[in-house]
Amino acid sequence: MAATFTIFALFTTLSCFCLISIEAGARAGFSTDLIHRDSPRSPFYNQSRTRSDRLHAAFRRSVSRASRFSSNHPSDIQSDLTSGSGEYLMKISIGSPPVNNLAIADTGSDLTWIQCQPCTNCYKQNYPYFDPKKSSTYKTLSCDSKPCVALRDDGTSSCDNNLCSYSISYGDQSTSGGDVAEETFTFGSTTGGSAVVPKLTFGCGHDNQGTFNESSSGIVGLGGGAASLVKQLERSISGKFSYCLVPLDNPPNVSSKINFGSNAVVTGPGVVSTPLVSKSPATFYYVTLESLTVGSKSISFKKSKVDGDGKAAEEGNIIIDSGTTLTLLPQSIYDDLESALIAAIKGKRVSDPQNLFTLCYQSTGDLKVPPITAHFTGADIVLLPTSTFLEVEEGITCLTMIPTTLDLAIWGNLSQMDFLIGYDLVKQEVSFKPTDCSKQ
Repeated sequence: MAATFTIFALFTTLSCFCLISIEAGARAGFSTDLIHRDSPRSPFYNQSRTRSDRLHAAFRRSVSRASRFSSNHPSDIQSDLTSGSGEYLMKISIGSPPVNNLAIADTGSDLTWIQCQPCTNCYKQNYPYFDPKKSSTYKTLSCDSKPCVALRDDGTSSCDNNLCSYSISYGDQSTSGGDVAEETFTFGSTTGGSAVVPKLTFGCGHDNQGTFNESSSGIVGLGGGAASLVKQLERSISGKFSYCLVPLDNPPNVSSKINFGSNAVVTGPGVVSTPLVSKSPATFYYVTLESLTVGSKSISFKKSKVDGDGKAAEEGNIIIDSGTTLTLLPQSIYDDLESALIAAIKGKRVSDPQNLFTLCYQSTGDLKVPPITAHFTGADIVLLPTSTFLEVEEGITCLTMIPTTLDLAIWGNLSQMDFLIGYDLVKQEVSFKPTDCSKQ
């Protein structure tokens, strides 16, 4: 059973000509729009800001988000995400009757949460706060419930009078706390269909403070941990989800897509797959990047001195993250990559006025940049030059990969654009297929 649904920022009242109930064990598929926060379709969009302003804001969010991925505090990695750092938005409807909410879709978070009445301390939002008293399907969870126990194992939940509660602290000192509950979630479209997901565990936030933006009601957790939307739907969607991110300069009426279940299968010519590597925390999607190639020049990832003899890449040395715009590479790898690119590109070097990028060129019609091939274990993908080099300001084009001193590298969303990327949590693999995502 499969259907396609379009969910967008300015979502109208649901008009349900059909219902698809996604029960545990049932096999289903559905697709929704992912709205980039800088798209004119997003409530984050500020018409007065230039393209350059929006790009640099996204780049700064990348650095802020990545700075929280510190292996010095492995138990805090999830909680150290910056609260407003996600780049894509999803519309979700919650309760019976359904109440519309717009939230940040985040592959770097597990627990889905939204602001709820009564609000002890809530930030202002454009949508009405969700009132669980007005829903016939809302139910708080007890301390001995399986979801509460799972959340308690990773330090997210606690108990009070046998009621399960959660508390999340973000790296910018923003916080969210409230009740752990189950509720019916509805995904719908103006084309007339709705997918109903009963008894989904989420956080009903009564105390939410910090730098959250009034345009979103919370977070949709798409990580690999037990509490995430993906893991909760694992049996129903056969452990599969995929997305296709359109390039930033696509027309505003073209949106990226995220697919679940039967809609998320990635097949056909050009598909390559690489294993997911199980590491802690389970939130993140770890893969192994063995090397990068520029022309005939190969740049290899080596094992750390602690882990081995330096002849092979360390397993799970990079995470794939939709919420980080830039790709961040270890300093030594980045230096070798930059040297190879400088040797291959014939153009006038210029400085980045924002002092973020170290490899920039004067934008000219004849500036030619070589393709970069990423060699993941079992999967070679050729990156689009339009994603690896971007005009960040008028007349200045820069490499969209930057060095990091963190132990963990990040494969950002610019490097994922115009690929259909499928996650199979049963087979424990990620698949890539070069695709014109504007036509998905």
